[in-house]
Amino acid sequence: MEKKLGLLSIFCISAGAMISSGLFVLPGLAFAKAGPVVFLAYFAAGLVALTTVLSLSELITAMPKGGGDYYYVSRTFGPLFGTVSGLLSWLALSLKSAFAIIGIAELVYLTFGIQLYIPALALTLLFTLLNLLGVKEAVRFQIVLVLALLALLGVFTVSGLRHVAVARFDPFLPRGVNALFSTAGFVFVSFGGVLTTASIAGEIRNPARNIPAGLIGSTVVVTIVYSIVIFVLVGVLPAEQLKQSLAPVASAASATGGSPMYLAIMIASLLAFITTANGGILTASRYPMALARDGMLFHFLKHVSKRRGTPYPAVIATGALIGGAVLLELDMLIKAASTVILLSNIFAHLSVIVMRESRIANYRPTFRAPLYPWLQIAGIIVFVLLIVDMGREPILFSLLFISAGVFLYFVRSGRQKRVSPALLHLVERLTSKKLGTEHLPDELREIVADRDGIIRDEFDHVVDESAFLDLKGTVDHTSFLSKIAVVIRRSLPFMDAREVRRLFCEREAEGSTAISDFVAVPHIIIETPGVFSLFFVRARDGIVFSRENPSVRAVFVLIGSRDKRTLHLRALSAIAQVASGDDFEERWLAARDHTEVKDLFLLSPRRRF
Repeated sequence: MEKKLGLLSIFCISAGAMISSGLFVLPGLAFAKAGPVVFLAYFAAGLVALTTVLSLSELITAMPKGGGDYYYVSRTFGPLFGTVSGLLSWLALSLKSAFAIIGIAELVYLTFGIQLYIPALALTLLFTLLNLLGVKEAVRFQIVLVLALLALLGVFTVSGLRHVAVARFDPFLPRGVNALFSTAGFVFVSFGGVLTTASIAGEIRNPARNIPAGLIGSTVVVTIVYSIVIFVLVGVLPAEQLKQSLAPVASAASATGGSPMYLAIMIASLLAFITTANGGILTASRYPMALARDGMLFHFLKHVSKRRGTPYPAVIATGALIGGAVLLELDMLIKAASTVILLSNIFAHLSVIVMRESRIANYRPTFRAPLYPWLQIAGIIVFVLLIVDMGREPILFSLLFISAGVFLYFVRSGRQKRVSPALLHLVERLTSKKLGTEHLPDELREIVADRDGIIRDEFDHVVDESAFLDLKGTVDHTSFLSKIAVVIRRSLPFMDAREVRRLFCEREAEGSTAISDFVAVPHIIIETPGVFSLFFVRARDGIVFSRENPSVRAVFVLIGSRDKRTLHLRALSAIAQVASGDDFEERWLAARDHTEVKDLFLLSPRRRF
């Protein structure tokens, strides 16, 4: 998939997927559960969603691949959990799109009296065809609609705030605090759009910047919009009318601005439902595609149109799933989607914890969730409580899909390429037992190189061919030279060990090669042409280079011929750039082997020639 999507695209896809039925249909049902405090239930749901956004931003910037949470869950916990998570997320986003399509069908029913299911199925077909036309076309359509929607909601809010009656908020909390939190879980489906960016991460330009900015920005904006608009609804509409209304924003618009405002909000609600339905099919379709690429779904679902860049079999399959979902009862649809989305949020928080604690060197997110691990632990606890509060039916519905995911895994697992999950790295670290977990770091290396647009230069090839010496205990300078001379002799057989020691001693006599208390770069020039080699030396307990530098722990030994002088200078520059990084010392000491030491240089940001 091509990287076509920028910051505005991410913001509008995410925001458009969140603003829909949760605002134009759900408030009446939510008010019946909580009373006037319902606007705070939406605000609380937004804050809880923001915890997931922070964890999600970390995971996606580390692994910006198509398939979203399926990808990072499978790489964190293994293919079984990934398959279950992928199916659940596909279901959640499809249900949310079905919810939006029912909202449009409701408007059609109010206007023309046509039964809900006929326009719902027709609209499902329409949005499926739109997404088959191409990603760029679908996203442009989304951007225009979302910007128009936000503008119309802004006009409604400014107009409605003047008609708010404070008396309508009394009693403020008629059903207690538990009703507030229960309703927050009920309306959490409104924020299911936070998952959308994860599924299209592989199609985003500059993911290091655009993903956190787009995700966090859209969640904050939508939370504020929801809270203020619901506040206006409660303050404008009588309680009995609000409880029974499936179009409360339209009713409030009619009461505050007459026919012009009513027409504007009807247009806004239509735009909202369209953006959610369109964005839902766009993003949900990436899950079966990712599952198929890993061999967990039928092979044909991974195909992408060369002409339009759309995964057309996955789009069609998603449209069919949504078509079946629109036939479900509304309340059951809301609860099932909310439960599935809550489970996906739990997986996001757990994945951050396992990824960090596994200490995989190539797990390199450009955004790190704050307040680790307390933010993740608090998020998990809240989501578990919200799931329990949902009741038995939606939980059983979710368990049905979990069972389907487990069955699918065992049927298809033999066709999947095995990738060791981060969980095995964590177990390996805690038990000090080698479990054969080399595949995930290799995959993450490729992801980081692709994400950061790294184009390998000559020094990268030198790093690939480098040798590594890991010293134990404190070592003096003489012992260090003896040990490194032996290593150099093995790599460069024409070199004499005594001659190597003599050259390094002469170079050190000219001036210390220790450039800091932590780093030294001994380097010599030899007469044999066409030679340039790098030797990494790590001394966890330090090398005594001099009285001024008694504990050097990172040594980079360079040996080059005169005709390699340019490469010699570039190597010195590259080493200086990497060694000056904020986390270099920590990463250097934490590297488990030569491969992780090399990755520290191959993946760190620096000027490349």
